[in-house]
Amino acid sequence: ESDQRKAVFLREAARELSLSCDVIAQRAEAVPSLGADILSARAFSALSALLPIAESHLLPNGAAIFPKGKSWRDEVADARKGWSFRLDAVKSVSDNEAAVLVLKEITRVPHH
Repeated sequence: ESDQRKAVFLREAARELSLSCDVIAQRAEAVPSLGADILSARAFSALSALLPIAESHLLPNGAAIFPKGKSWRDEVADARKGWSFRLDAVKSVSDNEAAVLVLKEITRVPHH
């Protein structure tokens, strides 16, 4: 989380909930690979822009979890032009047109 105020909130929330996690107050693109099991981002960017970050930070067997709005199908179609991934789209409980995307096995598709 690059916003310092939000990072402070996240640290406090994690402490209150007794969660074991690190909150890094930097842009994800600037952080060295984290080797994470799980990566999540909300209202960050289009799926095609999130995938390079996920590829950089996830372990090979890790999962990316991205809540997406009503255009999630278009984002998936666009992302599949340059990426391969296993997708589980879970219907949102707060918006009938939205979904929570769980992506695994994220790899770049070689250009021909």
